[in-house]
Amino acid sequence: MPSDSNSFNVRAWRHSLVLLPLVAALAACGQGDAPAAAAPGGGMPAPEVGVITVAPGEVGLQSELPGRLEASRVAQVRARAAGIVQRQVFTEGSEVKAGQVLFQIDAAPYEAALQTAKAGLARAEANLAQARALAERYAPLVAENAISQQEFANAQAARQVAEADVAAGRAAVQAATINLGYARVTAPIAGRIGRSLVTEGALVGQGEATPLAVIQQVNPLYVNFTQSASEALRLRRALESGQLKAAGQGTAEVRVVLDDGTEHSQAGRLLFSDLSVDTTTGQVSLRAELPNPGGQLLPGLYVRVRLVQAAAANAITLPQQAVSRSAQGDAVRVVKPDGQVELRKVKIGGQQGGQWIVLDGLEAGEQVMVDGFQKLQMMPPGTPVKAVPWTPAGQ
Repeated sequence: MPSDSNSFNVRAWRHSLVLLPLVAALAACGQGDAPAAAAPGGGMPAPEVGVITVAPGEVGLQSELPGRLEASRVAQVRARAAGIVQRQVFTEGSEVKAGQVLFQIDAAPYEAALQTAKAGLARAEANLAQARALAERYAPLVAENAISQQEFANAQAARQVAEADVAAGRAAVQAATINLGYARVTAPIAGRIGRSLVTEGALVGQGEATPLAVIQQVNPLYVNFTQSASEALRLRRALESGQLKAAGQGTAEVRVVLDDGTEHSQAGRLLFSDLSVDTTTGQVSLRAELPNPGGQLLPGLYVRVRLVQAAAANAITLPQQAVSRSAQGDAVRVVKPDGQVELRKVKIGGQQGGQWIVLDGLEAGEQVMVDGFQKLQMMPPGTPVKAVPWTPAGQ
């Protein structure tokens, strides 16, 4: 009969055979789940953030200022001759040339005055011929004492008076001719003429020169705008110190933006800036000349003027979302080669095309974080990130 110890050993061996498959199964499950829960190195995967690589270059510093368009030349057409308007020879709103006839005023009185002046001139010329003949006939007689010196002097004086009468007659004819010409009202400049201010049959020129129409030259146009005196002074100091350089060949390029956001196809040029500051607004007045082929833009329109007065060398443009602006200054987040994110102070020099212009604080080749800020906030401080190239929305 078997002993009690042998019976116990047999029962233990059978129990171990039952538990062995369960332990092997549990071990297999543990080995399969562990790699899926942890990344290499035992941590979570590094979050991806969008970055752009810094590439310095020359960037124009652009200011956007309110402005108003103005015709480069404006002429008021006025009646310089009194009379009744007989005809209007132009089409309202059309382009006219310098010297083109616009109105015809009744010229009959001026034609009569011209004929009278010509008749007076003819009379004066006849008297001059008679006086000259008499003076020439007296010249040899006075030498022979056939006539008195007094008679010869009177003949010479009569000739001089006749010559003066002829000169006055010629001036009268010239004046009458000018007045007759005023009956034909012509365009003093080339440009676009507006509506007629009088109608046919109206009496004009009585006592003062009556306004008849207005001509405006709209190609080119002037753009009048203002700039803060403090900003202009700061820009001038930056140019003098060499931090910035002037844009263009001594003149700044001007672009005009309309109310609908479209930009005029032609670039203008800055003509001058005022020498004084408006004491009420602290602004300096500026004027630019803007080509306007076809007369698409009209005088009086309010526009926005994009003015590039200087250019910054080794400047960097960043999307506005990449820059954090606060009372403590401007800063960006730079992703280092090891994936660590550094908060970097930068110097902003303005904006252009929806991007900030960075003048200082970044080096070529550095990666600036543009997207993924929310991911960074959810991670513990010092968590490395994975930098991926950032692509703007819609591209």
